[in-house]
Amino acid sequence: MDKLVEIITKVNSAINSVVWGVPALILLVGTGIIVTIMTKFFQFTHFGHVIKETIGSLFKKKDILKNNDKHSISQFQALCTALSATIGTGNIAGIALAITMGGPGAVFWMWIAAIFGMMTNYAENVLGIYYRRKNANGDWMGGAMYYLRDGLGAYKHCKYIGKILAVLFSVFALLASFGIGNMGQVASITESIGEVVTVDGSEKWLPWVIGIVLMIVGALVIVGGLKRVAQVNERIVPFMALFYIIGAIVIIIMNADMVGPAFAAIFKGAFNFKAAAGGVSGAIIANAITWGFKRGVFSNEAGLGSSVMVHSSSNVKEPAIQGAWGIFEVFVDTIIVCTCTALVILTSGLVDLDTGAAVGGLTKLGLATRAFTENFGAFGGIFMAIAITLFAFSTVLGWSQYGTIAWQYLFGTKSLFIYKFIFVGMILVSATLDATLAIDLSDTFNGLMAIPNLIGVLSLSWLVVKITKNYVDRKIKKKTGIKPMYSAFDDIQKMQEEGESEE
Repeated sequence: MDKLVEIITKVNSAINSVVWGVPALILLVGTGIIVTIMTKFFQFTHFGHVIKETIGSLFKKKDILKNNDKHSISQFQALCTALSATIGTGNIAGIALAITMGGPGAVFWMWIAAIFGMMTNYAENVLGIYYRRKNANGDWMGGAMYYLRDGLGAYKHCKYIGKILAVLFSVFALLASFGIGNMGQVASITESIGEVVTVDGSEKWLPWVIGIVLMIVGALVIVGGLKRVAQVNERIVPFMALFYIIGAIVIIIMNADMVGPAFAAIFKGAFNFKAAAGGVSGAIIANAITWGFKRGVFSNEAGLGSSVMVHSSSNVKEPAIQGAWGIFEVFVDTIIVCTCTALVILTSGLVDLDTGAAVGGLTKLGLATRAFTENFGAFGGIFMAIAITLFAFSTVLGWSQYGTIAWQYLFGTKSLFIYKFIFVGMILVSATLDATLAIDLSDTFNGLMAIPNLIGVLSLSWLVVKITKNYVDRKIKKKTGIKPMYSAFDDIQKMQEEGESEE
């Protein structure tokens, strides 16, 4: 058995190095750059409009927050559910890893990945809404598998290519949901709580207690479907984000004298080659770029085609509006939350601001936790246990829906109870086992999702531009006599135009 595990580990490591290698990261970030240029830098030129139509409209438009249709969720619920899956341990442990492996300069390249990732996520959501259909139960269903099958597949000689890529994406998403969306998150919760609960013998019974509690709570939410998950997430996500951000800001203020040096280290590490043995090493700055891009993509998942599966269930009519929510999602996840983590670590005196090397060789969750305990004392450990539990468990809820949608695409709606039963059961297993290999495997599957998804986004980028121009002309430039572009399908287009949609 050990030999089999060793073989699987080696094979996965080889595949992972390709999936998350430099060429793949260039493709991920490059797609965002291409869409940015094609849409005339939409995330910059219309950022004010994006804010106005997303977070700025929460208390002005009733359908943004509330939704009475049982077949869809509100735009805010879609955002919170998507954020629940993206704001996870990667925003804490992942940033610590990026700094220790790539130096402080990795933070700058993480920002760059996010800036262009905004438009990748925008494009995914635009296509997700444009190609979504309703399932047998009347619920909105969308995602990369749908715009691969019905978008790319509509091209000449691409019918079967689109179908094959759609199936591959669904399989990879399904497998990733058990690892990165379940085992990895639950294992982090157990580890974090275990750092706080130090009763003799607790290492034997605590994982079981945590697993049982999380399994029961998870079952109550997940079995209820997307509507219930969305309702829970719209309450958890804003609270957990504010809770963490406020805690981080307090530490940053406490270490205000280090904020300047921290930002200086970020820009110096991003643009200046570091001296190595009296010379200049270009490999070090390349390392900063690689780790910054990698953790940025890992954090916000722009390009993986994951969050679009939930965004497509929104009660929105305009594809560009849901695209705007995608831009805001990446902004919150990376520019705000990840930056808070980075500044907490860099201002706490726990890392060398030139190299990123941490005191005592700490990395990942250990370094982030130490940064909080150094400033908050014993409460820091409790603070991190609460933050990790909220972040990780909300990610479990979010990814349960990604897996549900992927399973539904592959096997239909009648067998969904099988997936939910397995997923909920895995929560208990995840709390009691070392999930290192499972996390590494799901990491690979997560990356593999990006390949078919980006093929779809790039091949349909012209359509994203057309839909964006249509929206800008009608809603921003106030031009008249232009027919809106709501859907690729005549029946849905007509339904939306007549205002008879079940949104």
